[in-house]
Amino acid sequence: MDRSGNPEVVVITGASAGVGRATAQAFARRGAHIGLLARDPQRLDAACREVRQLGGKALALAADVADMDAVERSANEVERTFGPIDIWVNNAMVTLFAPFREMDADEFRRVTEVAYLGQVHGTMAALRRMLLRDRGCIVQVGSALAKRSIPLQSAYCGAKHAIIGFTDSLRCELIYERSHVHLSVVHLPAVNTPQFGWARNLLRRKPQPVPPIFQPEVAARAIVWAAHHRRRDVLVGASTLKAEWAQKFFPHALDYYLGRTACEAQQSTETDDPGRSDNLWQPVPGDPGAHGRFDRGARDRSTELWLTRHRNHIALAGLGAAALVCMARKGRR
Repeated sequence: MDRSGNPEVVVITGASAGVGRATAQAFARRGAHIGLLARDPQRLDAACREVRQLGGKALALAADVADMDAVERSANEVERTFGPIDIWVNNAMVTLFAPFREMDADEFRRVTEVAYLGQVHGTMAALRRMLLRDRGCIVQVGSALAKRSIPLQSAYCGAKHAIIGFTDSLRCELIYERSHVHLSVVHLPAVNTPQFGWARNLLRRKPQPVPPIFQPEVAARAIVWAAHHRRRDVLVGASTLKAEWAQKFFPHALDYYLGRTACEAQQSTETDDPGRSDNLWQPVPGDPGAHGRFDRGARDRSTELWLTRHRNHIALAGLGAAALVCMARKGRR
C-alpha cells in the first residue's frame, strides 16, 4: 500500500523470468498493481497469472526496453489502467559470454542497448511522471560486476558500470532540484536465473555463475526493501561486498587473480550446443519461471542483506551495550 492506503502501482522491466519474475511475485504478495514489461507475451501471461494468484493485479506489456517509444507507451498504459506509478524497477538485461576479440559490434551494441540504455529509457519514462507529482522511487538493478568487472562479459560489465555513472549524475540533479523522487541501486551477486541457459554463448562450454549463488527471491526481497527505504545503495551477498572492497584496495592483484581464475569459473564441464537459441535479439520459447538450473547449490538468504535491513536496530543495540559497559565500569570504580 502507498501512504494513502491505496495499492502501490509498480512497473518491473524484464518481468517475465529470473529476478524480474521473482520481484513481481514479491510485490504481488503486498497487493500491488503491477505492470510487467518484457518481450515474450507467453511468459508475461504466465507471470500475470502468478501475480493475480498471489493477491496483486497485473498488466502484461510486451515491449523491448531498447525501444524508448515502446517503454513510453507501456508507462502510459500502466497509468491509464492502474493510476500514477509509485515504483519503477529497471531490471531487464541480456548478456553475452565471449572474449571481447570474438564479439562483433552489433552484439556489443545490443547488450548495451538493453542492459544500459534500457535502464535509461525506463528512468526517463518514470521521471516524466514522478517529477510532476514530486514523489516515487526508481530502483536500478545493478550488479557486483558494476563494482568489479570480470572477463568474458565485457559488454555486460560495461553496461553495469555505466548505470552507476548515469544514476549518480541524475541523483545529484534531483538533489539540486529538491526533488522527492528517490533513486536506489541494488547490487546483486550471482543469481540462479535462466540467463545462463539462454544467453548468447561463444564459448565451447556452458556458462555458469561464479559461486556463491543466490536464489532470485533473495534479490527480489532486496529490491522490494530498497523501493520502500531511502537507501542509496543496497549490496546483496558477501561476494558483492568483497568485490567492492577488493577493487578499492587491491585492483592490480584482482586483475591478476581474475585473469587466472574467472574464465574457467564461468564455464561448467558440459559442452554447450553451438546451434541452440539465445535471447540476444529475440526471446527464447518456453517458460522456465524465475529459477535457473542451479537450485541445488543456491542460497535462499543473504546475511549482508539482513544486516542492511536491520542496521538501525543493530546500531541501537550496540549503543545500548556500550552504555551498559560504561555504567558497569563506573559502578566498579
